[in-house]
Amino acid sequence: MELLIQIIGYIASVLVAITFYMKTIIPLRMFAIASNIFFIAYGFFSQPKLYPVFILHCILLPLNIIRLIQMKKLIEKVTESSKGDCSMDCLVPYMTKKIYKKGEELFHKGSKAENIYYIHEGEVKLIEIAKIAGTGELIGEMGIFSPFKERTASAVCTRDSEIYSISEDKITQLYYQNPAFGYYLIQLVTKRFVTTYINKEG
Repeated sequence: MELLIQIIGYIASVLVAITFYMKTIIPLRMFAIASNIFFIAYGFFSQPKLYPVFILHCILLPLNIIRLIQMKKLIEKVTESSKGDCSMDCLVPYMTKKIYKKGEELFHKGSKAENIYYIHEGEVKLIEIAKIAGTGELIGEMGIFSPFKERTASAVCTRDSEIYSISEDKITQLYYQNPAFGYYLIQLVTKRFVTTYINKEG
């Protein structure tokens, strides 16, 4: 029995080491979950019981599971969004909420682009291109991905609005954590470019 417990401990340690070689977040979380399970068994069945190890991994296990589910849902929702089948509610857990009053400006033309905005409820007018963005739409992504990092239009709320924002740093973090997310985000930006500029000229 003691030999089996030692084997479990070594397996748990190897799984932790493997997580350091993972380049994307989903495989990392899966190996972390496996290591949590083995460490829980190791801590519980050891004699004497290793309660600090047991308790720590009992806490980490649900946290890793939650983060894995969140990332998988994020990828699924963004994939659907790229096909035009759903809203961007999937990004809300990664965003910061703010209430804007009618007439309040989110950003103005020529200012530095640092955030992407998601209109959870409300309406925003992009002044220079005469576009109205409503509930469920993203705005500001063109400035983030442009080489100049500047706003190409001013954005003003036409009524009281609940708007979420996500910083460029967070977008970059999500992009590198999972290439699939980055791929579909690029698809969304490309679609907006085609819709806003190519169709307008045509």
